[in-house]
Amino acid sequence: MNLKQTRSSGDDALLRRYEYEDGWVVAADLGADAENASVDTVGSTAIVVIEGDGEPVESEFELPGTAERVGIENGVITIEGER
Repeated sequence: MNLKQTRSSGDDALLRRYEYEDGWVVAADLGADAENASVDTVGSTAIVVIEGDGEPVESEFELPGTAERVGIENGVITIEGER
């Protein structure tokens, strides 16, 4: 397994990428914001939208490839893909 921490600054979500021989996993810890979060993938781009007071907040980030599975559980978004 190869771990790459790709982003963590201030109040932003902690975003990590794990690479395996047969695939990869990108995980983002949203904490309490996950109740109002949705995630979609288009090609190798993930789009996360968090609904809250006022305007929704949208964030995009590049994936190492095309996503095969996406899930949100306990405030953590996981996106998995195969090599």
